[in-house]
Amino acid sequence: MDLDYKGIGKRIKIARIKAGLSQEQLAELINLSTGHTSNIETGSTRVSLKTIISIANALHVSADELLADNVVYSTSVIHNDIQQLLSDCDEYKIHAIARIIEAAKDALRQDRRLRNQD
Repeated sequence: MDLDYKGIGKRIKIARIKAGLSQEQLAELINLSTGHTSNIETGSTRVSLKTIISIANALHVSADELLADNVVYSTSVIHNDIQQLLSDCDEYKIHAIARIIEAAKDALRQDRRLRNQD
């Protein structure tokens, strides 16, 4: 299984911005160069587990939150992401999104049935 380094980098960048830190400040906290920190955020370099832990600790988030796109059983993080996405929606938008989700689930179930017939 290949890790989604772009996804990890995106989550690190989001967490860094939420924490109110610049790349330079984060780099200083975790003893990395600003360039390396930038490469991590863009997913153009592999990030070690040790560095992920350092970043998570510096940003006061769980490693699970940073790795959520790579971990199959990270539903609590995904639920929080969905809740945040819906937080500025009115009732109309929430109902519309619920209908879209239901249609997507139906399409995925149908696709699975078709694949299983092969």
